[in-house]
Amino acid sequence: MRSTRLRAAAGTALFLVVAPGVVAGLVPWLLTGWRSSDPPTWLQAVGWALIAAGSAVLLDAFARFVVEGIGTPAPAAPTEKLVVGGLYRYVRNPMYLAVAAVILGQAALLGRWVLVGYAALFGALVWSFVHWYEEPTLRRRFGAAYDDYVRTVPGWWPRRPP
Repeated sequence: MRSTRLRAAAGTALFLVVAPGVVAGLVPWLLTGWRSSDPPTWLQAVGWALIAAGSAVLLDAFARFVVEGIGTPAPAAPTEKLVVGGLYRYVRNPMYLAVAAVILGQAALLGRWVLVGYAALFGALVWSFVHWYEEPTLRRRFGAAYDDYVRTVPGWWPRRPP
């Protein structure tokens, strides 16, 4: 079990660098060069808050895959168990929401509208991926447990504490 969790942790760390690292790091840098339009201080503060909150949620969600699911978020190395604890008790897709928050935080911090557009494109692509691939895959893999989860936890708008 220990070696399984170690493999899950290593795979999850690698996936964290590759997927969110590219989506919320490399692509925004390619779009902006991290050049700021010097937005108002209050907007920069909102940006920092979104980046911090999104990063914290993302790290927590990734850790949950290792600790609770005994696997990774990567489709190539899925979890052994359905992940429904932590922030997943409130919303089914905290990882995607966290990445969107980081991108929108960067948009606010830098005052760059191109990142708002990129966040919208990211949202549309992620919704499509979840709808057409992830949900059917989880339904096949976890059956009634996933159906119960879908009935009680919203996909995109967090619910009040259960």
